[in-house]
Amino acid sequence: MTLDITELKQRVLDGGSLSPEEGYALLTHPDKEALYEAAHELTEHFLGKAFDTCSIINAKSGNCPEDCKWCAQSGHYATGAERYALVSPSACVAQAAYNHKQGIGRFSLVASGRRQTDSEIKQIAISYRAIKRAVPEMKCCASLGLLKEHQLQELFESGVTTYHCNMETAPSYFAQLCTTHTQQDKADTLAAARRVGMRICCGGILGMGETLEQRVELAFYLRSLGSESIPVNILQPIEGTPLGKASPLTPDEILSAIALFRFVNPKAFLRFSGGRAQLSPELQRRAIYVGINSAITGDLLTTIGQQARQDMAMIEECGKENCAQDWEVSYDY
Repeated sequence: MTLDITELKQRVLDGGSLSPEEGYALLTHPDKEALYEAAHELTEHFLGKAFDTCSIINAKSGNCPEDCKWCAQSGHYATGAERYALVSPSACVAQAAYNHKQGIGRFSLVASGRRQTDSEIKQIAISYRAIKRAVPEMKCCASLGLLKEHQLQELFESGVTTYHCNMETAPSYFAQLCTTHTQQDKADTLAAARRVGMRICCGGILGMGETLEQRVELAFYLRSLGSESIPVNILQPIEGTPLGKASPLTPDEILSAIALFRFVNPKAFLRFSGGRAQLSPELQRRAIYVGINSAITGDLLTTIGQQARQDMAMIEECGKENCAQDWEVSYDY
């Protein structure tokens, strides 16, 4: 399909949307610079200069029973990842306060495992309440697996306003990467989070062997979920996992995918997440220009992230304004 990028951009600016066929044509369009410039204009139009920063603490690590082929924390693979139980509330508060001083607007506890027990949720809720007492301005998020609605309600009451659960990849590909749970399990968790009053943060990982068509499929699936924040992870192959020898994506593959996600999800915060430390500073700045307007900063679970000071400087150099947004996203389908 040959299409006019300018015409398609105007349609999105006017409140219209793409078809999957048009999405694929965008992703594979030979005029990359025109594609990147159009995605930049969409970002500026719908979200201005806002840049949303967040940080995470690995509150429980390793021993996960799930068999996700990309993950170092799966108990199915020998990766050397750390293994420990829930960290103390005092440790969570100290990390949240430190991140707040660095100018980071959000803080999330992330825990390995299919889901947390009710007793673990109670301990985690104590940590969140302590964080909100110590740093009232910090917006709290959580990524704790496939929780039940009563568990999400307890977290919401403790101060958590956003729940994170990635779909990881296209529905047509997910079962080849994970067999111990389904995307429907994830969707049910996100729906429950919304019912208790939370926003959702839901994205995926690029470079796990998916086809171009499946990257388009993921972009539209995330739109169907109405994800207000979309983490864009770039696979960082981890030795010992089945994807440990995966080939890296090219810069144009990464930037074209970001542009596609912006066209399909024009009002969402596209969040640089895992794997970006392997990208050059120039490529990261280019990605921010094209459509990235949020990021996790600091250490990222089992891989090394970016130091907050460096990120804050990069955000400023790119003409963005660091702020913690309360996202509101709605689409007419």
